[in-house]
Amino acid sequence: MYSSVCTGALKGISAYLVQTEVDVAPGLPGLEMVGYLAGEVKEARERVRVALKNAGISLPPMKITVNLSPADVRKGGTGFDLPMAVGIVAALGKIPGEDLRDTLFIGELGLDGQVRRVKGILPIVQEASRQGIRRCVLPAGNAMEGAVVQDIEVIGVSSLEQLLVWIRVGEAEKKRMIKPTKVSQQQLLSLSQEHAQEDFGDIVGQEMVKRAAAVAAAGFHNMLIIGPPGTGKTMVGKRIPGILPPMTWKESLEVSNIYSVQGLLDASKALVTNRPFMQPHHTISAQALAGGGNIPKPGVISLAHKGILFLDEFPEFPRPILDILRQPLEEKRVVIARTYGSYQYPADFMLVAAMNPCPCGYFPDSNKCNCSEADVRRYLGHISGPVLDRIDICVEAQRVDIHNFGTGEKGMTSEDMAGLVSVARKMQEQRFVDTGYRFNSEIRSGDIRKYCSLGQAEERMLEQAMERQCTSVRTYHRTLRTARTVADLEGCKKIGKAHIAEALCYRTADEKYWKGKG
Repeated sequence: MYSSVCTGALKGISAYLVQTEVDVAPGLPGLEMVGYLAGEVKEARERVRVALKNAGISLPPMKITVNLSPADVRKGGTGFDLPMAVGIVAALGKIPGEDLRDTLFIGELGLDGQVRRVKGILPIVQEASRQGIRRCVLPAGNAMEGAVVQDIEVIGVSSLEQLLVWIRVGEAEKKRMIKPTKVSQQQLLSLSQEHAQEDFGDIVGQEMVKRAAAVAAAGFHNMLIIGPPGTGKTMVGKRIPGILPPMTWKESLEVSNIYSVQGLLDASKALVTNRPFMQPHHTISAQALAGGGNIPKPGVISLAHKGILFLDEFPEFPRPILDILRQPLEEKRVVIARTYGSYQYPADFMLVAAMNPCPCGYFPDSNKCNCSEADVRRYLGHISGPVLDRIDICVEAQRVDIHNFGTGEKGMTSEDMAGLVSVARKMQEQRFVDTGYRFNSEIRSGDIRKYCSLGQAEERMLEQAMERQCTSVRTYHRTLRTARTVADLEGCKKIGKAHIAEALCYRTADEKYWKGKG
């Protein structure tokens, strides 16, 4: 007999439907699998065989052939166990095949017949919904994740034996036996309102850096903090997520798809509701940063999508690793090519980096710095010009006078800065309605004049500054975008000289360390 069961698989972070075709016929006894399968899929043969035995289903001495279609796409993962088992039982005539129509099955099987969590459920259920599937049968541990997709019925099962009983009963009995899993969008999004435990008010004496952080957060600008050890650079970077605007439902789904593919979703929440914050160590490999593998998976920069990628000790990262950031910072995506296909991952993140100005950390203080000119140049040379050119805000963290710690003055707190960011964000929402833009940093070069128009005096001031610095067109545009955000923080519709002056100040550290110094 023949049966067909619908399931799903991943290609990168995109999903597609797979038909699990099973044929049981007289012949040499055995279970054969075809369909361009990875190693873990081929191993499903033994898992399914033993799981069926422990669920009370004995395989007859017949030839069983399983095909995963389309057969020209490489398939990986362990989610094919459950549809294979259901397809075999249906082909044996032990469950009605018509009850499997318009239903997607996915899950890993333990040898005892338990149905275990798998990766990538969210994008697969979304694709099933788009293809008109009306019901998804998932592992109980993935049920909340699948139920995020609102227009499809999600059934969570814990064992193969339970599932087979459920298939045999009528529709009314099905709903009484296993209630469909449902979640509330509003309740999930409310989780994003959790307050950050770390506050900018804990940072003493770095008001200029905190102001720069507010500008960066308001416009989603890339930021580099330079300063000697112990000045609070890392503290600033770790507190920026607390002042970013909350994610929208669409953004949350985009990020959750990536985390689902990596198996990083919290089973109790089923959705990423806070902006990601990724802080890789400087020993990270190129594959771990950008993504890849035999069957490519997203890397750290994709896990930072819609959030922050924080690179502490920036020059300690090898230059080839940092140069990987050039395409994602410009195009907001990562493309990985393999002989059997090309994979594209989203990478729309805000880069925040922190660094010492030299190996010992105290340049240009000649009383403390013991580095030679060559040492400084070599250290700063780890950061290439094209990467530096993609950073909008470059600010110095100065050493803090010890007497400031006893004053009790906190300066700007996270609440104060979040308020400023909220004002700027509302202005951007009004400006970019129905344009596809969200933040000033996203304005394309062709639209710069439309959204960042200047008066004659402001235009002349910016041109003179650019001529002195001999900067690129990209830097010119990025300075304009930053000035637009500074104006938004002040609630101003037009960019003034003071806004341009502040934006230019965020490039002085770049001038000091990379052009003519060291």
